[in-house]
Amino acid sequence: MIKINNNSIINCQYFKMTWPDVAAKPAEGISYFTPAQSPPAGTARNPQTNGKPIPKLFKPLTVRGVTFQNRLGLAPMCQYSAENGKMTAWHMAHYGAIAQRGPGIMIIEATGVVPEGRITPGCLGIWQDAQIAPLKQVVEFAHSQGQKIGIQLAHGGRKASTVAPWLGGVVANNNSGGWTDNVKGPSAIPFAEGDPMPKEMTEDDIAELKAAWVAATKRALAAGCDFIEIHSAHGYLLSSFLSPSSNQRTDKYGGSFENRIRLPLEIAQLTRETVGEEVPVFLRVSASDWVESEKGWKLEDTVQFAEALAAQGCVDLIDISSGGVHSAQKITSGAGFQVPFAAAVKKAVGDKMLVSAVGMINSGTMAEKIIDEDDIDVILVGRSFQRDTGLAWQFAKDLDVEIAMAAQIRWGFTNFRNASEYIQPNSMKASFFD
Repeated sequence: MIKINNNSIINCQYFKMTWPDVAAKPAEGISYFTPAQSPPAGTARNPQTNGKPIPKLFKPLTVRGVTFQNRLGLAPMCQYSAENGKMTAWHMAHYGAIAQRGPGIMIIEATGVVPEGRITPGCLGIWQDAQIAPLKQVVEFAHSQGQKIGIQLAHGGRKASTVAPWLGGVVANNNSGGWTDNVKGPSAIPFAEGDPMPKEMTEDDIAELKAAWVAATKRALAAGCDFIEIHSAHGYLLSSFLSPSSNQRTDKYGGSFENRIRLPLEIAQLTRETVGEEVPVFLRVSASDWVESEKGWKLEDTVQFAEALAAQGCVDLIDISSGGVHSAQKITSGAGFQVPFAAAVKKAVGDKMLVSAVGMINSGTMAEKIIDEDDIDVILVGRSFQRDTGLAWQFAKDLDVEIAMAAQIRWGFTNFRNASEYIQPNSMKASFFD
């Protein structure tokens, strides 16, 4: 018997409690159970509870057939933790933690299209089918969180066969898993004194590179990547073809500006033909060599190159970085130091191509200012995501924006049993269980 309100008595045999059916909805299209994230982390509440407009940094961006929930992206940063080019548990932990917390765009680090195209023996590769499955696991996890993830395809060129930076950045000899006798470049000019002498690529070598690039692109698509980035920056192979300081060829791939940009344009064309019309293609370029020389690659060259890419129509976004081409570079760094390069390119290409800025962009307010004042489309951040996987959350807090967060994370920062899908900007205090 149960006594209610001091008077009423209910016979338990006639009283039955009922509860609604409540269960976590599984993420669709995923090979294992994990709760669906709806909306994905990093999505701004629309409208905002405070009635304020959503800053452009947290507005969606659609590129061809792909919609990114915000315009903050993880820049590609090598982890030097692969085994024979294959992703390892480190990559799952690294990319997975960031995917849970909501940058709209994630770019997997430089991935070699051929074995000798890796920067170090510990770099990722995608030259064989066996490398698809480990990559697919990371991509699938990102998709389980509702996130978009792409991959940067690369060839290290004359800067290949080195060791991880924490080992001193020296050459990886053959006993250390390197390939000093198979380093290649546009010309037989080493990056720095004491580096391996690269073999000048023949036209047959270039044809083999193109075939490998197409095959690598197909493998990336097989792994489920949402977009492709072409690495044509930082002095690696395609970048070294651009700069007259590293490219002193006399054939159709060297000499004039038009000849020096030929190979990157051909790679862009092949990438577009391979991925079709629905998959976005990005391209990263160093806007300046940072050398005081007539033979260097300068901002005006980058602007002209960007205009050529825009006219070609194969690349959707140009990712503006700088440096890494010449060992004598003198970089003047500081907060947002590469933004003027991106702004100049955007002014030239206008709406014909998206432009991203990267480099020491360390707050949401700074990122939003760059978007507003310089008309930049996307903000990419590298090292700050290494330090803080929840950087999207921090940038949202900087801008007083309410965003979604993975359910397993947000519940402790919201109203426990009636938890919202969104995190209040100032909701940094954990629940009473802590």
